[in-house]
Amino acid sequence: MIANERDVRQKQAWDIAQKMMVAARTAPKGKGVDIVECLVADGEDVRRVSQEMLVVAEESGMKFFVRDAQNLLGAQCVVFVGTREQAQGLNCGHCGFATCGERPDGVPCAINSVDVGIALGAACSKACDYRVDTRVMFSAGLAAQRLDLLPGCKQVYGIPVSIASKSPFFDRK
Repeated sequence: MIANERDVRQKQAWDIAQKMMVAARTAPKGKGVDIVECLVADGEDVRRVSQEMLVVAEESGMKFFVRDAQNLLGAQCVVFVGTREQAQGLNCGHCGFATCGERPDGVPCAINSVDVGIALGAACSKACDYRVDTRVMFSAGLAAQRLDLLPGCKQVYGIPVSIASKSPFFDRK
């Protein structure tokens, strides 16, 4: 059997993305409470996220959403990582409030924020093991959150995965 690398890129990107989700899942979590959710998308689902990013750019005036929406289309797939909101009850004050009970709705628990950050780092580290090109995108995550791709999740980020001779995420306009 002979397989040309160009013919297996999509399958390989999908396989690596799945391994990235495993790395995110097994990353350490505050108090051992797992509130992280992950999924991988490609094809039409990525195009939907890209279109939503253009809507956000129009509404907010944040022009980098337009650039990132185009970058997303250069990837074989996108891993999304988010966190469900759950105060960890530590009363640590890292969110800016003395106790968890004082924290208003909409202010994320700082432990949740750290958890999603560690999960993103673990996912990107796994991608690095395979030398694929990635970039953590707040913009893609916000669009996915607006589309409710990870129901109940806040602080969603996207990690597009590209296997190409040149990273679409490097020389960005």
